[in-house]
Amino acid sequence: MARPSRCRRVCSEPGCRGFAPWSETGAGESVLTVDEYEVVRLVDYEKRTHEQCAAQMEISRTTVTEIYENARFKIADSLVNGKALVIAGGNYRVCQGDRERGCGRSCQWALLEKMGGKGEAVMRIAVPYEDGQVFQHFGHTRQMKLYDAEKGQVVREEIADTAGSGHGALAGFLTGLKVDTLICGGIGGGAQEALAQAGIALYGGVAGGADEAVRAFLAGTLQYNPNVQCSHHGHGHHGGHKHCGEDHHGCGGSCGAH
Repeated sequence: MARPSRCRRVCSEPGCRGFAPWSETGAGESVLTVDEYEVVRLVDYEKRTHEQCAAQMEISRTTVTEIYENARFKIADSLVNGKALVIAGGNYRVCQGDRERGCGRSCQWALLEKMGGKGEAVMRIAVPYEDGQVFQHFGHTRQMKLYDAEKGQVVREEIADTAGSGHGALAGFLTGLKVDTLICGGIGGGAQEALAQAGIALYGGVAGGADEAVRAFLAGTLQYNPNVQCSHHGHGHHGGHKHCGEDHHGCGGSCGAH
């Protein structure tokens, strides 16, 4: 008798339940299960390792690899043969911030639970964060500091682990956490576009202490660069490039000028 598969934990239900080919080919459909979708999301979109994915979903690394290969084939089958891709079914449960079963700091549900409710009068601000400072490369930040502000005052703070999310994935990470405003140093054009599509206001080119930057923003005195960019991929933003967002450092139009 076949051994029953272990229930796979997913962070949330997919936001989209399917995709259709541009032209109607009548080639049928390929069904991607929700747990297969979650593996692709974690490995390809959030750039997690198979080991990290296994820990998040509470399954073995070999199971992750098997699910990943099946999922990639289904996606390829859809693209190559013009099949509609449907996301449905599977053996899974939604974690909903289940801390007792190992849900970590990076879980969207756990963070939302800890931050508490967000009414219409509350503004949620995010800052790429390292050692109390505004981290200067948005796409490489390991942490975000979240601030809830009401009536011009910070009423709640929390540091969130980004779990290695990359440039585009960070926009989704912030959207999931209901962030309204991002204060950062250098940031690339693709990430800016993703933030704009998500309706997140951007204040870039900011350096110095994160708490001080948020207080200045709330007071209306924050110094920022509305045209900031950072094409400095592949370069460390520590040491000599600590202040890549500052105008004197050449980051006003393109950080790639270093």
